[in-house]
Amino acid sequence: MSLLPINERMGSRKHKEIYERIRRQGTVSKIDLLEQSQMTGSTLTRTLEELTAQGWLVEAGLGESTGGRRPILYETNPAAGYVFGLDISRMSSKLILCDLHLNKLDGHSWIMDETMTPSRLFHAIAETVDVMLKTHGISTESVLGMGIGAVGPLDRSSGIIVEPLYFQAPGWRHVEIVRYLQERFAFPVLLDNGANTAIMGESWSDRNRDYRHLLYVHVGVGIRSAMMSNGKVVYGAVDMEGSIGQMIIQTDGPRIGEQGNFGSLQTYASIYALEQQAQSRLKQGRESSLRFKEPDPEKITFAHLLQALKEHDPLTVEIFSQAATYFGIGLSNLLNILHPEKVILGGSLMNSDPSFFQIATRVAIRNTYYYPAYQVVFSQGHLGEEALVIGAATMVINQLTEV
Repeated sequence: MSLLPINERMGSRKHKEIYERIRRQGTVSKIDLLEQSQMTGSTLTRTLEELTAQGWLVEAGLGESTGGRRPILYETNPAAGYVFGLDISRMSSKLILCDLHLNKLDGHSWIMDETMTPSRLFHAIAETVDVMLKTHGISTESVLGMGIGAVGPLDRSSGIIVEPLYFQAPGWRHVEIVRYLQERFAFPVLLDNGANTAIMGESWSDRNRDYRHLLYVHVGVGIRSAMMSNGKVVYGAVDMEGSIGQMIIQTDGPRIGEQGNFGSLQTYASIYALEQQAQSRLKQGRESSLRFKEPDPEKITFAHLLQALKEHDPLTVEIFSQAATYFGIGLSNLLNILHPEKVILGGSLMNSDPSFFQIATRVAIRNTYYYPAYQVVFSQGHLGEEALVIGAATMVINQLTEV
């Protein structure tokens, strides 16, 4: 099946330039566009008229007069198209439907338990897409595409989730997700790892601040990361999403199962690591309210730990503080290598309690070379747990103006 690429939906380079300028600024006058674009007045007028006639732009009233006629204001048309964003993660997966202003029109999520195989999830996604489109009266032709932010490693060019770790259900090996969904629907499907889509979403949500070098780290079941330099996501020779989790913190340390490096960062700072620490210390005879939640130490889960943390259980607080310290050490290594202007920290573990973020960033700063001459901004982002899925939708809209 031949699908029209997203970046061919809009005409010329001039159309894309003007559309992107207006998209980034929200509402812009023709006078401002004339100053910014360096187009002649007649060329700009023709471009605006064509974009408006095609439905990409709408007139948004009149601006303030500077002595002559009040200028016409333009903004992008949110109803010119629609996009789906899909987040496939180890604990849960989420689908959203958005307009071109990234207003969320609908959403649905699934728990990724031991029954959620790829075929079952894909069938559920397909059914949910059909329901959302019918509910909102949107035709398939009005959908620009679907963006997917998935757990890596993956092959973006062939649309395959390769060999991700720690899914509870079987079958998550060499999954041709793009082929399946494009055959099911008549619109393009784009795949990238979840950390990359998250940094796209966070960067777009903070577009009024001109941070050129961003680092995103997602801490949950594993540790996922992405880097943006000069406004573009940095890609390596292979998918890099989970690579920092394999940073060696202690050479003679343990490792998770039979995978990865001994003494890696995710062995000390991940949901798995916290569960293992709690189970080990309870077996050693440490006192904790966790014993009242689950008598068998080997059945202690992250949910038990979160409950005990809210109750300020001393052992649980100690375990979280230790994990945050190790993560801070790993983060300082990244700062010393990459020197980003801003670091966005997300994920279920990072958001579990304010102290985790505070301890991790404090440790990172103490171990950062060139500090305080080198100043970095730490943030938990604007989008929270929806960064990955909103970023996946953003990825599709970004394609509109790709040349």
